[in-house]
Amino acid sequence: MPSSLLVGLQFAALFAVVLPAGASAWHPVAFVPIAAACALGAWTLRHNRPGNFGVFPEPRAHARLVTTGPYALVRHPMYLAVLLLAAGFALGWQGMPHLAALVLLAVVLHAKASREERLLRQRFPEYAAYAARTARLIPGLR
Repeated sequence: MPSSLLVGLQFAALFAVVLPAGASAWHPVAFVPIAAACALGAWTLRHNRPGNFGVFPEPRAHARLVTTGPYALVRHPMYLAVLLLAAGFALGWQGMPHLAALVLLAVVLHAKASREERLLRQRFPEYAAYAARTARLIPGLR
């Protein structure tokens, strides 16, 4: 699947989760994963500047491998932050369409992470060892 299609599906699924279409009420428990997503996203940006990564899974020309901060816990902290944000909105809106969009987003991010990891292994010889010791998306799960 082309990277541009993966990115398009990612944003479409994220918008479908966030938009209140068909929702009648908001559940306040949603603020917990949303706050966690914001904190994780900010922490990740502190350790990996935006010029080092982008929305496409292909590494940038002058990319460097980051293994500190949140990257010491998971290989894809921004994907985890996006999933936490989407999960918060799905909990908040409590609608089946929102849950379906969350599942689609998780599938798309899994595909993006798989492609990105394949390319990172080719680009950075040390990536294989990093991947062997670091969870992909959920701390403690390899």
